[in-house]
Amino acid sequence: MTDATKEKFLVLYLIPSSVMADWAKTDPTIRQAEEQKMQAAWGKWMGEHAKMIISSEAGGKTKRVTASGISDTKNDIILCSFIEAESHEAAAKAFEDHPHLQIPQSSIEVMCVRPMGPM
Repeated sequence: MTDATKEKFLVLYLIPSSVMADWAKTDPTIRQAEEQKMQAAWGKWMGEHAKMIISSEAGGKTKRVTASGISDTKNDIILCSFIEAESHEAAAKAFEDHPHLQIPQSSIEVMCVRPMGPM
């Protein structure tokens, strides 16, 4: 399958805010060692799957826009990536052993991306 025939997907990496808050309270020595271990595993995974990754970006502060206006908000998204794969199933399967899933209550969502076309 050529890159032109592969499908595109949005990948969302999520961690509940309560887990993040608990992690921030963890002893810094323990936290640093665990973060280094995960960074190494993440780097290995990224290297093994580099061909499918188009881009990855870290999440930051979030604004919600509604008909009532703009407000600060929070969500569980900490990172997003755009990837290419042969199918939705193949894309999801690639993340089954992702190091992000070692974080308690974490999840990864893989969503099809389609061209919007004229409105």
